[in-house]
Amino acid sequence: MTIRYDRPVSHAAHFSRRIGQFSLLLFVVVLAAHRFSLMPTPYCVALVLFSAGFALLAVLLALIGLNSLWQVAARGGGAATAGLFYALAPIALVAWGAYDYFRYPPIYDITTDIGDPPPFLDSVKADQIWLPRNAIITDSDRLQQLSAYPGLIGRRYNGALDRVFEAVEKVNAQSRIKIRHGDGLEKTEADIADLPAKPAGAEEEAVPDTLDNVPVPLPRPNIASDLPLIGQQGDVLLQGETRSLILGFPSDVVIRLREEAETTLVDIRVVSRYGQHDLGYGATVADDYLKALDSELLGLSGG
Repeated sequence: MTIRYDRPVSHAAHFSRRIGQFSLLLFVVVLAAHRFSLMPTPYCVALVLFSAGFALLAVLLALIGLNSLWQVAARGGGAATAGLFYALAPIALVAWGAYDYFRYPPIYDITTDIGDPPPFLDSVKADQIWLPRNAIITDSDRLQQLSAYPGLIGRRYNGALDRVFEAVEKVNAQSRIKIRHGDGLEKTEADIADLPAKPAGAEEEAVPDTLDNVPVPLPRPNIASDLPLIGQQGDVLLQGETRSLILGFPSDVVIRLREEAETTLVDIRVVSRYGQHDLGYGATVADDYLKALDSELLGLSGG
């Protein structure tokens, strides 16, 4: 007489697959919505953590299903494996973020000049919702940046302001930095000495000497002396924004060009728009930007 063994079914394994599918679907939809600016960052972070929680539940149920497979040969090994696969992406992203959270200091404002950071031309206000942060940058924050990123300093180029500005514009496009405001741009125009000379032999048009052509002095415009000054008088400031390539997390950027003697000093400031911790992204943006600018101005760097 043949004895037939009916294998039990692991319901935990099948629930693992369904919950894993839900967590992955939620994860993909949330990131896509955030990448295309359809969802604020705080909501995105909350929902990603929510999907990671479901993913962890899927992993737990998958382990129970695999244990049943090992102990009593229960059906559901494929479902448990699928549940583990679906849960991989949400858990991996959150684990990566947690690693950077403890790896880098809890600061969101990064600058290459901690003594005199490039100022913003227009204040950026964003509703932090459930990601509050300190509104004032303290000396302790700057010291934490100096300790974590000691090599993040500005660049000095042995070139005229207009030449460096052209390179900055190219690097802005390469780095996906969209400039929204500018100040002092008239200083980036080429000097008169750099303009092409007038052809020899060219005659100037004669101007009749009549009273109609006598210049009449006008009163000097009354400029209020108490208007706020942004930066130094010779500074060129560019304010813009950038987003991370894949996840689309926004940051505000200020680039400052300052002409000193026959050199041009370039500093950059990157401020994460949400949260107290930028997970090291601001320093990455600033460092990549300066390296690209070095390549564009190869041979002009003076330290």
